[in-house]
Order: sequence, then structure tokens, then C-alpha cells
Amino acid sequence: MATLVNLDGALVAPADAKVSVLDRGFLYGDSVYEVVRTYGGRPFELDAHLARLARSAERTGLAPRWDGPRTAREIARTLEAAQAMGAPPAPPDAAPWNAGEWYVRVVMTRGAGEIGLDPALAVDPQAVVIVAPLSAPPAAAYADGVAVAIATVRRASPAAVDPAAKTGAHLSHVLAVREARAAGAHEALLLDDAGMVTEGSSSNVFAISGGRLRTPPLAAGILEGVTRGVVLRLARETGVPVDEAPLRVDALEAADEAFLTSTMREILPVVRVGSRPIGSARPGPVTERLHRAFRRLAGGPPGLGLP
Repeated sequence: MATLVNLDGALVAPADAKVSVLDRGFLYGDSVYEVVRTYGGRPFELDAHLARLARSAERTGLAPRWDGPRTAREIARTLEAAQAMGAPPAPPDAAPWNAGEWYVRVVMTRGAGEIGLDPALAVDPQAVVIVAPLSAPPAAAYADGVAVAIATVRRASPAAVDPAAKTGAHLSHVLAVREARAAGAHEALLLDDAGMVTEGSSSNVFAISGGRLRTPPLAAGILEGVTRGVVLRLARETGVPVDEAPLRVDALEAADEAFLTSTMREILPVVRVGSRPIGSARPGPVTERLHRAFRRLAGGPPGLGLP
């Protein structure tokens, strides 16, 4: 088994990683987390992920067991140990930039204690690093594009849930993914109470019309995706005009191209919203341009199969 867990500094197999049932991360989703992936076996944009982890902890008043430098060291130690165990063969349909790479999940919980909502009851915060072989979209998903579904589950209002904090409280996104899978879609898109597109269940969304890139602004109540930020930077560097502006469902459906971004997906073309095709129902030239720029930044094979 190539999956390895670092539990408060102890490297153990997943079956031996024990967290109390009284831990608030388990009881209430009272935790913050980050997901990182590797390229060439090395974590990508690690500093940005650790900075966001620290911001999430600060915004929720959670005191992590480890600070940023200690977390970086524990990630490196766990990754090195997992790599020494050997990764299983990549699936035959894997995109070449995903083959042999690693998934890293960092979780910081407020800790266990007496049952109750009061955060002051928490003691003994937990720190967890999980390293596993990367599971990411296959090559065909990049070459052919994917479908998304508009979920009936709405994105929580920023007045109720701080969108800038990446926490373990994800039930609404779980239910949205359940809807998307039932509809045969790769990803669920969540709307706000005004019916505007906000983000995917685990992704940011972009539309392209007339050569201009549009993505919902942070003020729409979305998480500030690390890959989203990289793509915005690459777009500006490669001369693609960018609008961070509200995105209507009909504007997304009428776009020439669309794509999702996330740590696991990189830039993944979207060719259908529900039963409605986007543009030619094929990945488009601006998506290809940005994906190739991303691939040059990340290193390894270039973008595959885009027109």
C-alpha cells in the first residue's frame, strides 16, 4: 500500500491512524485543510497552500498543532517515506503529467474534549498529513472535455460561512457532487441565492467569450483557489484579457469555451452544462493556450489532445 499517514509526527499505515471519536473535526467538521499535489515528486505551489492554511486557521480561530515551517517539513518527510514504498503503476488512461505523482492532504483539527459546540472545550489539536498516489482526470477528459451540472444545493452565503476559510464542513458540496454524479456529470456547480454561478464543489469555474476570460470574483463568496490564482496570472502574462465579474448561468451556457481549475485537475475543459453544449462542444484554443502555459510552469509533458 503506497498510502501513508503522518499523525502528529508518527508515520503509520492508514489502518493504524487513530483519531478520537470526540475530535471536533469528526464531530463538527471543526478543522481546516489543504490539498497539494506533486510534479516530478515535488509539491507544487506549497508556499501558497500553506499560507492559505494559515489564513483558514486564523479566520476560524483555530490554533494549529504545527506552524508553517513544521508542516512543510512533515509533508516532505511523509512524501519521502511514501515514495520509498513505491507508487503503484499509473492507470493506462492517465494523463502523462499525472502518472506517478502524489496527492497530499493536510488536516488540522481543533482537537477533542467534552462534547459541545463551544470551541473552548477543545484540547489536544490534531495534525494529519495523508500522502497517496494521485487520482486525477484521465487523458481523455483533457482531450474531450467534461460535463458539469448545476446543483440544486446553493452555495452558503458569505454572511453565514466564511468562504475564505477552507474547512472540513463540506456537506453541501458532498450533496452537490451526489447530484452531479446522478446526472452523469464530472462536477457540480453551485449557485448563490441570486442564481449566479459561484464555484464548483471542488473547483473554480471560468468562461471564455470573444477571447475574454471571465470568472466569478472573490466577493461572490468563493474560495480563493491556488490554481485559480496561477491561471489568472498566466492569462495576464499571455495576453488573455481577464474579467473577475459575476457569471450568470446563461452566460456560461452561451460561452465559446469554459474550464475548471483545481489542484488535482489543473485546467480541465468543460464542454457541456447539463444537456447544453458549450461552443463547439470541444475544448477550445484559449483553454489550450492557458493549459500549455500551465504545463510549462509545472514542468513535464505539454498539454495533451487539445485542438
